[in-house]
Amino acid sequence: MPAPALAEPATSHHTQPRIGLALGTALYVASVLGTGILLLPTLAARAAGPASLVAVAAVLLSSVPLAAAFAALATRHPDSGGVATYVRLALGPTAARMTGYWFFFGVCVGSPVVALLGAQYVVAMLGGAQWHVYLVGAAFFVPSLVSHAVGLRLAGPVQLALTGALVVLVVGVVLVSLPAADAANLVPFAPHGWVGVGAAASLYVWAFAGWEAVTHLAGEFRDPRRTIPRATAIALVVVGVAYLALQYVTVTVLGDDAASSDVPLMDLVAVGLPGTGRVAVAVVAGIVTLGVLGTYVGAFAKLGASLGRDGDLPRWIGRGAQPGGVPRRALLVVAGLAAVYFSVAVATGGDLEPFVLVHTSCMVAIYAVGMAAAVRLLDRGSPGWWSAVVACVLALGLAALAGWHLVVPLGLALVAVGVGVLRRPRVSLSR
Repeated sequence: MPAPALAEPATSHHTQPRIGLALGTALYVASVLGTGILLLPTLAARAAGPASLVAVAAVLLSSVPLAAAFAALATRHPDSGGVATYVRLALGPTAARMTGYWFFFGVCVGSPVVALLGAQYVVAMLGGAQWHVYLVGAAFFVPSLVSHAVGLRLAGPVQLALTGALVVLVVGVVLVSLPAADAANLVPFAPHGWVGVGAAASLYVWAFAGWEAVTHLAGEFRDPRRTIPRATAIALVVVGVAYLALQYVTVTVLGDDAASSDVPLMDLVAVGLPGTGRVAVAVVAGIVTLGVLGTYVGAFAKLGASLGRDGDLPRWIGRGAQPGGVPRRALLVVAGLAAVYFSVAVATGGDLEPFVLVHTSCMVAIYAVGMAAAVRLLDRGSPGWWSAVVACVLALGLAALAGWHLVVPLGLALVAVGVGVLRRPRVSLSR
């Protein structure tokens, strides 16, 4: 069967790609500088003390080759299929189907984590019962679904505003709390040794994941060869500085209390602006949640449409896969998946750990296969190729750490193989 076209040409003014440098940077920042800022500074401080700064810097440096490799792939093959498209070109349709299913069905499991974590923060800060958490969490999905149903005319400005507000608020938290920083809190620097630094680094892997999400929107970029690398580089700097700054003030301002704080941003703001910390942190949590969901909902919908276009999902979902298209049918499927996963999370009492484990195990599988594809697709010896080689080694290391949790992506891989077997007779008949 001939390979499907990677992108349908835009047919009207309304379907022209709309993502420029500012919006592209905002999408990258939102997908990476996500809900991690709400809890990771405390968790890392608990694991490694002041040496958590080393962990943040190490993970930031490790994320550079991964981000660079995905940027090189998105620049060369701007398609709504994202990583699944790269894998299709390098490793064939079965591996591509696996990759698409890992992201569409597996990574999407993390959507209740984002919504409920943000809701828990908001309700905890403002007061309320557990059912308020579920109500606020469900409400977080509405703006993202509505804005993407309208298209980038609305979703783009909304995402840009949310990310801009997020960056401003992070800067505000740092500036407000920085005068209370005490260098004495940096001693002892590594109370738990290098083992603690390793533990803190593994926590921050969650924070620096997300570079793959925007690849599904690569076809929406104006001049992707120039815009995507620049947006990636700017986002790397913004995200890296933000996390390093937050970790620094968490350690130097809160001291020993940093390891026991459940709401570090609130505690930091309360130091400089006592009495207003709750409202400020609730706003931060809400903006973070809306920004992350906004990026991922758009990515899931574009990927779903591309899977329908390529025959890996029902073809009626494929409308809107072309650059500039609005994948409303795929968006409905994404809404249904999110509703199912969210309902399961509520039915199990809001326990988010299983959802995090499924999400991260699928991400590890995507990174490993995606970087293997990058090594084959990118020009040998080019900066992108070397980035892919380094990232491939890092991804294999993450796969080893994932251990038995890889059973979920393995199950989805078997489903992908089964779909291929069922499709084969139809392909033969069509010939």
